[in-house]
Amino acid sequence: MNILIKSATIIDSKSEFHNSTQDILIENGVITSIAKSIKNTNKYQEIQLDNLHISQGWFDSSVSFGEPGFEERDTIENGLKTAAASGFTAVAMNANSNPVIDSNSNITFVNAKAQNHAVSLLPIGALTVGSKGEDLAELYDMKSAGAVAFYDYKKPISNPNLMKIALQYASNFDGLICAFPQENKIAGHGVMNENITSTTLGLKGIPAMAEELQIARDIFLLEYTGGKLHIPTISTAKSVELVREAKQKKLNITCSVAIHNLYFSDATLSDFNTHFKVLPPLRIQSDIDALIEGIKDGTIDMVTSDHNPIDVEHKKIEFDHAKNGTIGLESAFGALQSIFTIKKTIDLLTKGKSRFGLENTPINIGNKADLSLFNPDTKYTFSKNDIISKSKNAIFEGEALKGKVYGIISNNKVSINS
Repeated sequence: MNILIKSATIIDSKSEFHNSTQDILIENGVITSIAKSIKNTNKYQEIQLDNLHISQGWFDSSVSFGEPGFEERDTIENGLKTAAASGFTAVAMNANSNPVIDSNSNITFVNAKAQNHAVSLLPIGALTVGSKGEDLAELYDMKSAGAVAFYDYKKPISNPNLMKIALQYASNFDGLICAFPQENKIAGHGVMNENITSTTLGLKGIPAMAEELQIARDIFLLEYTGGKLHIPTISTAKSVELVREAKQKKLNITCSVAIHNLYFSDATLSDFNTHFKVLPPLRIQSDIDALIEGIKDGTIDMVTSDHNPIDVEHKKIEFDHAKNGTIGLESAFGALQSIFTIKKTIDLLTKGKSRFGLENTPINIGNKADLSLFNPDTKYTFSKNDIISKSKNAIFEGEALKGKVYGIISNNKVSINS
């Protein structure tokens, strides 16, 4: 793949060309020249786009595609197409398929389906067999096949001894354990945040304490085992405080937050729109403020779209019975840019790589081209026309967002939106 990018503003604090507008020559997938003006003597394909900005390729630490087993929600092929069009050069895919991805052969299947794409797919293996929370899955075998972490998606491990053993065992091969932060006995049959809004709407609530108790327990176990823990999608002020204290103790812990938990409060549920039914649930404004502060001070390590396609049959029903989840890849950049500066947005979209075994590749001569291309200034209202996923359960539908993605250059391939 040989290509010449014209007049691109580079947003990459690790690059010597940060904040400058340059031409970039890429030959055989490697950046061979960066300069104010490069002549196209070899008649390579040129990319010249309005207000073009580029950064290191973006990474999402939590996406679901459905396949195998839930292809009506989405397929791996279309999911990777969605990721590319949304600016992501790598995504970590959850194990919540049918069958659950809990073995070496399952990981091998996923890797085979994702070959020869511009987007790198990093499979996450289930932590327990069938994600049932009873017996540890084949963690080492899955790691050998390419699993980057182990996680029973949205399913907490209720047995503390099982979590202790998982942390101890995985530490033998530097395995990353992900633990969903919810104590189910406290959460009960709740369907939204427990607060005045849930009382007003007559819906059962999930107390913030359900999340915080589980995090406190898992941090205590981590301190005992000395393992490696990632807590996906925290959502409360106290959760931020607990993780901050754990980091001050130098524990090997990271956490993420879903973009929609930074943007929406539980007040948006007043019309019972099931697009807003997510887990963890949307919380109150003081929680949102604490999450944003946690991002700014580094307590929260990364953001995720928590992209989870759900078919219409499981969304367009009564709120109590609808499945949790929203798609989010397509809206991730525009939503983040509505909250943070462009520099902070790019930082958040690239920060989680090393935790999941990916190298950061600065935009410098001699490095592989792993690039996201975008216009940070375009303002638009997110609509169904912006959805590429097979499922249309988009929490950001109708929202005014800022920033449009042009596409990606990665894995020696170019994927530019038409």
